[in-house]
Amino acid sequence: MHPCLRLLCLPALLGCSPEPARDAGGRAALFVDRTGESGLDFVHSNGMSGQLYFVEMMGAGGALVDVDNDGDLDVFLVQGGALGPERPVGLGDRLYRNDRDGSPAGIAFTDVSSAAGIAGDGYGMGVAVGDYDNDGWPDLYVTNFGPNRLWRNLGAEGTLAFEDVTAETGTDEPGWSTSATFLDFDRDGWLDLYVASYVDYSLARDVACRSPTGLRDYCGPLTYEARRDRLFRNLGGEGGRPRFEDVSRATGVQGESERGLGVVSADFDADGWPDLYVGNDMTRNLLWLNRGDGAFSEEALLAGAAVNRQGKAEASMGIAAGDFDGDGDEDLFVTHLRLETNTLYRNVGVEGRVMFEDATTAARLGAGSLESTAFGTLLFDFDNDGALDVLVVNGAVTAVETLVAAGDPFPLHQPNQLFRNAGNGGVFEDVSAAAGSAFERSEVSRGAAAGDVDNDGDLDLLITNNNGPARLLINNAGGRRHWLGLRLLRDPAGWDVLGARATVVLPDGRSLVRRSRTDGSYCSAGDPRLHFGLGDATSVTEVRVDWPDGSRESWIPEGVDRYLTLVRGEGRR
Repeated sequence: MHPCLRLLCLPALLGCSPEPARDAGGRAALFVDRTGESGLDFVHSNGMSGQLYFVEMMGAGGALVDVDNDGDLDVFLVQGGALGPERPVGLGDRLYRNDRDGSPAGIAFTDVSSAAGIAGDGYGMGVAVGDYDNDGWPDLYVTNFGPNRLWRNLGAEGTLAFEDVTAETGTDEPGWSTSATFLDFDRDGWLDLYVASYVDYSLARDVACRSPTGLRDYCGPLTYEARRDRLFRNLGGEGGRPRFEDVSRATGVQGESERGLGVVSADFDADGWPDLYVGNDMTRNLLWLNRGDGAFSEEALLAGAAVNRQGKAEASMGIAAGDFDGDGDEDLFVTHLRLETNTLYRNVGVEGRVMFEDATTAARLGAGSLESTAFGTLLFDFDNDGALDVLVVNGAVTAVETLVAAGDPFPLHQPNQLFRNAGNGGVFEDVSAAAGSAFERSEVSRGAAAGDVDNDGDLDLLITNNNGPARLLINNAGGRRHWLGLRLLRDPAGWDVLGARATVVLPDGRSLVRRSRTDGSYCSAGDPRLHFGLGDATSVTEVRVDWPDGSRESWIPEGVDRYLTLVRGEGRR
């Protein structure tokens, strides 16, 4: 077993009670906004000019990613641009290097976009993170309204720099793409790429739409024809310059066009092959089950995850996948429009048959979402008690009448929400009021990503806002309990193995299951390290890892409250 990346001693372990961090209002808070003092000065521009172009209210996301492999998370933020009658003019995406000094409060970001050569000129939507060329450095795939970009990380060549390899790799999609994910669908050791596409729209063909009261407003998705999603297979090869081929038709996934907004990859039927779940706007969602023979079958309707309990297709902007009820399989949480409620799908499949039930009402996640339009979302354990909680970031897509009446120039803003998993099989309580002043702020939020930015053992948040500033929220709740963090690597020089699953067995017999991933939410990417909140447990009995190639290994970790690196082939078979 490799040594831990970092061992962090918590004040609670030393027998003292740390002074809780406080928000701008002086109150103890679950999360504290550190955006300003961290140097993260990004402000998104949607290019609004009064024309109410459909595209301007949909972006954009961001990523928490360690681009320089120095052990802490950097920030990549997707930018919009100016919108004119012909085409958008991008303002350039931004990359911020994490230069923190090692102390919990010493968070400091430096804008290195120009030096890294990654600014680009597209009108951005989202970003996916993965090491497509297996050189040990994370690469970035940026989705746009217009041509997408694949940025190859040149870190292995001794510099923090990226090169545009879109044309070389054959991964362009010239329309309007939203979320994307890297996954190894054929288990050949090379990451493939799924890209969700939205609608067939251009500024020149923009339609003038109106609200029920007759005011000019943004159009809905059904105004425009759908575009087809794309699946690119990585052909691998030596020399570090792999290419992709479009296998959308060959694998069956191009048979559906449903206005995709969110996508996540996970093994939903527990057969060892990564599947795909795609959230579509106002049309049924798709569950692509991997048959293991190079093709997928679409089974969302049969599996109970295409529509809600009432049989209605919903807006489906953001998606989170994870084991919220602690039974070892992947459940789903999907965000929707105001008056639809968000939807929690509990995975109740047995004997290799995947089946979901709408557990929204039973989990008490319905009523609290009725008045909000939700985009980015996370299933994450913010308080380190071992149960996955829910973050929802909100912002309307059509004018909020009360804000219009008040003369608001951008009448779409709404506050975000935090729901704590209280256990009992997955019952949630709204703790937004205790989350801090950041959750009282009303903005037009879109993307959300989780990761341990300060490496203190709890999960922090990056939230992006449409036509507004990005927000960095530092966790103030998890340090009161124990935790364990894992990096799962292909080899000592490799990057995180996406899709690998780890099971942590606790002394009381309970098991916690997490998956190495960067995807989910809305147009965003998060920390690939696996995070396990342990509650009061001061030790771990065993860690079992199921690798994407079908092998399984186990380790006996020494101690908790640390990050461990586990390398395939170095555990006990």
